[in-house]
Amino acid sequence: MKECVLVVDDDREIVKAIGILLEKEGYQVLKAYDGLQALELLTEKKVHLVLIDVMMPRLDGLSAILKIREKRNIPIIVLSAKGEDSDKVIGLSMGADDYVSKPYNPQELVARVKSQLRRYVRLGGIHALEQEGTVTNGRLAYNLEEHILYADGEPVKLTATETKIVELLMRSLGRIFPAEEIYSRVWEEDAFSCENTVMVHIRRIREKIELNPKEPEYLKVVWGIGYKMEKK
Repeated sequence: MKECVLVVDDDREIVKAIGILLEKEGYQVLKAYDGLQALELLTEKKVHLVLIDVMMPRLDGLSAILKIREKRNIPIIVLSAKGEDSDKVIGLSMGADDYVSKPYNPQELVARVKSQLRRYVRLGGIHALEQEGTVTNGRLAYNLEEHILYADGEPVKLTATETKIVELLMRSLGRIFPAEEIYSRVWEEDAFSCENTVMVHIRRIREKIELNPKEPEYLKVVWGIGYKMEKK
């Protein structure tokens, strides 16, 4: 089966050119011209990788990445305007795996697509949520059926609330969750002055999973935005 790449950009000429380039490499290519169209195609088709622009009508690329990461762990490469470092940083922090600057170098683009697909398809990423229902991330492994987190192969003793936070973050590796969203999704009630409550739970989880809780490798704060589980 051909690996399928979804190319998303409101510049139709760029989409066409990338499509031709990837089809020559043997990939199946789907095309979308805004974030909403991309999300629709992702629900209808089997997609293995997304190449997505940042600035688009209807739904921008960063918002689309957040939506994709709620349900999918497929590789996402951001197409960013040359010099827009903030787009790259924000895109990666929201769950993208890599970025390519525009105007892009065709060889570099193909190399990055191949690299991400190799890791995802051949090294097991495509089955990350299928293999015994476990999400593996470096030293950590979360069993979705047992609702148990393992660190270095040993089960971690978490409270029910801590478990819910860990599952939320492990299901969307690399994505930044604001404290308000963590609170509303874990406690299932409206968030009101919730920052300290969430921070305390994050600190307790760090003490249980990090080799050095003061310099965490996994459960990280992104100042002014929220928390994320670093992708390893």
